[in-house]
Amino acid sequence: MPPKQPTTRIPILDLYTQYSTIKAEIDEAMERVVRASAFAGGPFVDTFQEEFAAYCGIGHGVGVSSGTTAIELVLKALGIGAGDEVITVPNTFIATAESIAHTGATPVFADVLENTLNLDPEKLEAAITPRTKAIIPVHLYGHIAEMDSICDIAGKHGIPVVEDAAQAHGSKYHDRRAGAFGVAATFSFYPGKILGAFGDAGIVLTNDGDLAWRMRSMANHGRTDHHDHELLGYNFRMGGLQAAVLSAKLRHLDGWLKKRKEQSRLYARLLSDSSIRTPVELEGCDHVHTYYVIRSERRDQLKQTLNEADIESGIHYPIPVHLQPAFSDLGYSPGDFPVAERAAGEILSLPIYAELADEHIERVARVLTSAV
Repeated sequence: MPPKQPTTRIPILDLYTQYSTIKAEIDEAMERVVRASAFAGGPFVDTFQEEFAAYCGIGHGVGVSSGTTAIELVLKALGIGAGDEVITVPNTFIATAESIAHTGATPVFADVLENTLNLDPEKLEAAITPRTKAIIPVHLYGHIAEMDSICDIAGKHGIPVVEDAAQAHGSKYHDRRAGAFGVAATFSFYPGKILGAFGDAGIVLTNDGDLAWRMRSMANHGRTDHHDHELLGYNFRMGGLQAAVLSAKLRHLDGWLKKRKEQSRLYARLLSDSSIRTPVELEGCDHVHTYYVIRSERRDQLKQTLNEADIESGIHYPIPVHLQPAFSDLGYSPGDFPVAERAAGEILSLPIYAELADEHIERVARVLTSAV
């Protein structure tokens, strides 16, 4: 019997392969920044802000250093601080709640819907108090939350909505892109996102010109010009190199989204006869699958089986934020948010990126179906 041939490891994400497909564009973009020495803020940031805001159908973009600082910036610009409460979900990356806490406000959690794992409007309504000063729905994994219901509830109480769209670049809800629903929306361009920088970067989008001006000033030490500082601000600036890379990549975003849509459909078809739950896409929504997240009560076994088959997978996220030690002072306990907690033990992120070959998806599916 001939020796068994080694299999090619399938990564959950392959950023170098993406770079290799657009290397000339990326290298030329970075070279222009170097020639101009426009490394902190500057014309490349200005250009990308305008391009991404226009892509999302929003009037203003404020480029910042990360998706995390984007959330903190917009909350501070809205005047939120000590004594205030901000409602969000417990099944998000800690940055959402962390940014709320850094303003001095208190994160308040509301459970999520069973189908999309996005904010449950009924639980949102029950969580509102006189101290609630903002609501941050998270468009988890690339599926926009129930924004009609959420905005109706927020409007009834006069509370601003800030979309955490870190995972929803290009996602749509009834023909409107993520970012078009609240007073502002924040995006992350962390390298692993569909539109990723070559390091950390983020942006806030808004149609409120005054809010945009305030955030742009606050992100740059509160400057109104080079030497005048009217506001107390931060160093939250986006770098020129990141902006140039993002501008180059933005031209390819729709193509990458189309490919991910095809890949998600292939996964769903191949796994349809198994007990594995594949992602839900509600009518009128366009899920972009920043992560392709399946659910199974045998998640840990599936993850181990995939690893043994040289297939990388991930968990986004295994510990809900309200149960993280960093937020133990909030007084939450296991069982407080049953849907989010149950999902945390079932979710598993599979490989997905535009350059992933169909035969690799088929291999992933074969391993999973044989395991269950």
